[in-house]
Amino acid sequence: MIKVFDVPLSKDLSGFAEFLWQKEIPHRITEDETSQSLWVPAHIPTDQIQYIYEQWEQGEDLTTIRVRKPVHKRLSPSQSPMTFVLLIMSGIVTFLFGFGENYSVMHWLTITDFQLTGRSLIYTHLLETVTSFEWWRFITPIFMHFSLQHIVFNSLWIWVVGRKIEQIQGAKVYLWVVVWAAITSNIGQFLISGPMFGGLSGVVYAVLAYTWFWDKMSDRPLFGFPPALMVFMVVWLALGYTGLLESLGFGSIANTAHLAGLVAGLLAVPLVKALFRVAK
Repeated sequence: MIKVFDVPLSKDLSGFAEFLWQKEIPHRITEDETSQSLWVPAHIPTDQIQYIYEQWEQGEDLTTIRVRKPVHKRLSPSQSPMTFVLLIMSGIVTFLFGFGENYSVMHWLTITDFQLTGRSLIYTHLLETVTSFEWWRFITPIFMHFSLQHIVFNSLWIWVVGRKIEQIQGAKVYLWVVVWAAITSNIGQFLISGPMFGGLSGVVYAVLAYTWFWDKMSDRPLFGFPPALMVFMVVWLALGYTGLLESLGFGSIANTAHLAGLVAGLLAVPLVKALFRVAK
């Protein structure tokens, strides 16, 4: 996001924000102790927004202003760095541990260390991960995927939904949401099934729940995803618990990670509003 201008807190920007929403121009307004700021995504021309604001402040009829449609440039890592890092790391890690076949790599990435003795699985307690200072383990399971279908499905959701959070609310907010969702969903799944799981699915559920609930709690939609997406994911979650998806060949489903991610995404909305300067 790019800052367009700062104005005093006494300035009522609701009318100007209303016009921007009517023209489908994404934006956010933040406040600190002395002023409020207007922000727009990087692809929105700030000179145009500044000009519109000046005309609005002078009482001009904004209906006569022709708003240039923003040109969407080809995306590069510099525009969505966190999304690119997340997807690239998922691809590298998944390749290195061979979709779950390379245990010598996998045991460094699971939420707790483990050993396979014959058909017996032995693994350490979560406290061992903490006391041994192997704290990366609370995050790294999200990078492990056990099939091509698994990583493609999750990556598409992160690209569509997660990237929009980063573009609208910034990389810091997006990183916090991802880390919060990863830790919550990984711990939840571990408590049910042990350490042999992985994937971005918990984070996917979190970002979907986050964008849906944010728009639900706001006067104006910030992300604009159709509510049907959330309905689809809840139905998918329910089907996972029935065992139907496994019988159809989707493999073992980390249902608890999905549910924990969904809850984490909902809780992230009030937490982000309390911790960061975000849109009204």
